[in-house]
Amino acid sequence: MIEVKDLTKSYGNFVAVKGITFRAASGQILGFLGPNGAGKTTTMRIITGFMPASSGTVVIDGLDIFANSLEARRLIGYLPESPPLYTDMRVDAYLRFVAKLRGVRRAEVEDATDHVIQVCGLAEMARRICGQLSKGYRQRVGLAQALIHNPPVLVLDEPTIGLDPRQIHEIRDLIRGLTAQRTIVLSTHILPEVSQICDRVVIINDGQIALEAQLSELPAGVSLEEVFLAAITKEDHLTEQDAEETLEKVGAGHSST
Repeated sequence: MIEVKDLTKSYGNFVAVKGITFRAASGQILGFLGPNGAGKTTTMRIITGFMPASSGTVVIDGLDIFANSLEARRLIGYLPESPPLYTDMRVDAYLRFVAKLRGVRRAEVEDATDHVIQVCGLAEMARRICGQLSKGYRQRVGLAQALIHNPPVLVLDEPTIGLDPRQIHEIRDLIRGLTAQRTIVLSTHILPEVSQICDRVVIINDGQIALEAQLSELPAGVSLEEVFLAAITKEDHLTEQDAEETLEKVGAGHSST
């Protein structure tokens, strides 16, 4: 459903994304990990068509995001790190507004709005002003606007950042329930979130793919945290030998499946 190939993004002499390649299949939740400044958000903005690439390709269900931008973007629901809310609008009015922007047919706008309000647990907040919502409910409205046009691809950038433990649990359950035939790319720095939600993980470091693996293929006794630290190999307390041994275990897990 999502195919990224040789993707590069440069800002003058600085190369933020360096020829990365990965794919996410239909019905799969892909965890996109990396330390701060690794190039995660830049990559996600390119994938969703909000930013051009310097080179490379992104294909969404057979459509090139650069050559067929409008058609490809209709297939994507995007929740950036800060939900794009109009703080002076009511939740239901805002979602109807977004539905029209996303090309939902006039006769279907009300049904689409009612559906995402129910799915995202917003029934009691539908008449509230967006700017008066808690952080947790703002995230729910952000998910609702990403889902309003029923896209087959969801791209979520730090969907639980700043939430309390209860809100995090609720948003995780909500994301898990959205898979069906959708492809979901989830960018986060919260490793337990990936372990609990995702099927596959891509770890990016310094603009390059450091590791790509199925979570089910990680060998017993090796945690995602160990794999992450080994992949980026920039933590002071992690030696090169430790990193090599951990990644060898992951490689062994792959070869045995």
